Amino acid sequence: MFISNAYAQAAGGASGDPMSSIMSFLPMIAMFAVLYFVMIRPQMKKQKEHRAMVEALAAGDEVVTAGGILGKVTRVRDGNVDVQVANGVEVQLQKSAVVQVLPKGTIK
Repeated sequence: MFISNAYAQAAGGASGDPMSSIMSFLPMIAMFAVLYFVMIRPQMKKQKEHRAMVEALAAGDEVVTAGGILGKVTRVRDGNVDVQVANGVEVQLQKSAVVQVLPKGTIK
């Protein structure tokens, strides 16, 4: 009385047309393309630039660390750098902790 009968319908998408199946995947393919160009590709470019900056570190460079410490590189080793943060005060950091290389003369 309160519940109406439900009848099965014929499948509309099972016509076997290969073009319709490609068109149904087109929005998903477009979404992945946009995701790649908006998120993945810029992140890979940023990582590549950071890697090049870290490899080019040399003694005398003025740097900013990930913790916000400003200092001057005194020695570069395989995976570490020694950074002078004040007169007579040096800290040893991993190269990956260096975020930015400042122009010479920035730190007084």
